[in-house]
Formats: sequence, C-alpha cells, structure tokens
Amino acid sequence: MDTASTGAYDDVRAASRALATEAVHAGRDDLARQGLHAPPIDLSTTYPSYDSRAEAARIDAFATDGADPVGPPVYARLGNPTVARFETALARLEGTESAVAFASGMAALSAVLLARSAMGLRHVVAVRPLYGCSDHLLTAGLLGTEVTWTDPAGIGDALRPDTGLVMVESPANPTLAELDLRAIAHACGSVPLLADNTFATPVLQRPAGQGARLVLHSATKYLGGHGDVMAGVVACDEEFAGRLRQIRFATGGVLHPLAGYLLLRGLATLPVRVRAASANAAELARRLAADPRVARVRYPRLGGAMIAFEVHGDPHELISRVRLVTPAVSLGSVDTLIQHPASISHRIVDAEDRRGAGVSDRLLRLSVGLEDVDDLWADLDQALGEPALTPVPLREAVH
Repeated sequence: MDTASTGAYDDVRAASRALATEAVHAGRDDLARQGLHAPPIDLSTTYPSYDSRAEAARIDAFATDGADPVGPPVYARLGNPTVARFETALARLEGTESAVAFASGMAALSAVLLARSAMGLRHVVAVRPLYGCSDHLLTAGLLGTEVTWTDPAGIGDALRPDTGLVMVESPANPTLAELDLRAIAHACGSVPLLADNTFATPVLQRPAGQGARLVLHSATKYLGGHGDVMAGVVACDEEFAGRLRQIRFATGGVLHPLAGYLLLRGLATLPVRVRAASANAAELARRLAADPRVARVRYPRLGGAMIAFEVHGDPHELISRVRLVTPAVSLGSVDTLIQHPASISHRIVDAEDRRGAGVSDRLLRLSVGLEDVDDLWADLDQALGEPALTPVPLREAVH
C-alpha cells in the first residue's frame, strides 16, 4: 500500500538538491523502492483497521497537535497518501517544514484565519491590492475577523495585541506591485506574515527565506499549470501545519486525491513552464510598452508570466476581439488568458478601494502561456485596433 505522508522521505532528502531536481523528485523518492515509477492515486475514503484501541490512540494524538497519524491512513478527511505526496513536494520547493493542501486557495486562506481566530487573534493587517476574493473575505468579516488596511510603511503602527496575521501579495494581483518581504517580515515582529506567492511561485521567489512564516498558493494556477485542477495550499512550519490539519478535518475543505495527483505532476514541470512563459511575457511587455495604443505597462522586476497594462482605447473592446488569447478568469495555465479585473476578479472589491489600490477601470491582466510569442503578439496587435487620437471614454459594463 502507498503510505506516503508529509515528512515521509527524510531519509532520502538532500538539502543541496537544486529546485529543478526537487520539482521532479520530491514526493516521489520512495517510488523506485516500491517498484513504481508513476505515483499511485489512492481514492479510498476509508481504510480497514482491526485494532480499534490503536485507532483511538491515533485519533487522540491527532486531536492534540494535528500531526499526521503514524501508520496506515484512517479516513480521507484526516489525510490522503496521494495528497500528502504533493504536500511533501511543495514544502520542499518552498523551503518549509510542512505544507497543508485544501480544496481551493480560498479554503486555505479561510483555514489560516480560523486558526488564528481560535487563539483569540482576530485582527488582520493587510496591504492592498490582494486577490479580490481575499480582499472581500477580510473586509466583510465573514469569519469574524477585523482588518486594518495599510501601506507597507504603516504595518508596524497597525499592529495590535490581538493581531493574528499580516497578509500581503507580491507581486500583487492584479497590479503586479512588488513588496520588500524581508522588510515587512521585520516590521511584523512576532506576528506571522502570510505571503501569497501564487504569481511568483517558488521558481522566482521563496518568501519563507525572507521571513514569511506562512506561504499561500492558489494551486489552481501555476502549481497545477493546465487549467484542470482547483486547489490551495499553505506552506509553513510543522506546528502551524498541525493546526491547519485540525481545521481541515473539522471543516471538510479537503483536496481530492485526483487533484493531488495532478498537482504533483504539475510540479514536475513547474520550473520549465514558469521560465518559458516568463520569457514570452518579458517580450510581450517590451512590445506593449513601445506601442502607442498602450498607456501603461506593469511587469515585475523579478520577472514572471503576468503582465498588467492599460490601454488608451476601451479595454472591453480589446477583450471582445482576441482570438488566440482566451478571455477568461484565472491564470497560470499553459495557454494565455486575459481578463478585465475591475469587471471580474476584483469586482467584489469596493470601487473606491479598488481604484485606490491601483486597479483602474482601464487595467487588463494578461497571464502569458507557452504559445509562440509572435503568434501571441499578432493576436494582441489586431485586438488593440487602430490607435485613437484621444483616450476613449469608458462605458460602465453591465453586470
């Protein structure tokens, strides 16, 4: 039986392995010894046990600290061997002790907030922009949290005795603003810094090495990489991972084993995909910046496959004219996607707050894929249309 679990491969881990090697081998190191090459998919929801006393002891141990039960699996809501392989691999890539996977990125963030709130630490300090649904979850207080929005320089002054978390994104969604994570971690003091690393991935940035105690991913994006799996994951130390596992068990936000398998497979090509897509994005950003039909281009200093740009014309018209590029939400897939954040991903954020964070009504977000860059440019070129003599006034979209 496949009995993989987070931390199960300590005997074969090598701290000196390069990230590209870890991406291929982490979470799979035991396979050859089992006579396997591809990781198995364990779809069981429950597992036989003839020793109910031992089961009771294992459940008691899990209830105490949330550690993975020693021995064979118990129940799918408690943990799954296939998902554990992905967790092991992601922790290795992010340089943390552990990682805990969830059914979506929002489920992962919710678990973090619930874990801190359970300790009486309901206050969150956050820097805009964040992903629109993350912003809404904090602002609406749906989980009983209270948020103080600030700029990076104001984080220290915003902290309170009941502050349980500081949350940032860098590069930020959708403006691609970059933050000094090391300086922010220092300003947080003893309060954990949660960095959303969805856009950068561990290929370009490892926030834990810069002082972040929690690293969040919408694994739906680059970690999966093919637009066919939804998941979230938090990379962190083992103590906090135990709390997250307990919340996952209690709330049921578990990741399906097939999704865990697809994510593990996605990690194997993550460095290659990110670097190839980043090369395309850098070239497209250069061409867009030189185009008179484009008012502004934002591209991160650390690189990546995301571009944000504003047009002089109507961004809704550009969206309607693309043919090779897909007009759709989400990002990080092998194909190129474009969307209008003010209409979709950040529509749920108050308009004044949205614009104050740099998400203008003319901003477009481009997730660059692996197509030939000249084909992508040809599509964007025709979609941009003829240059306008003066900026075109925007019509409010109907929703």
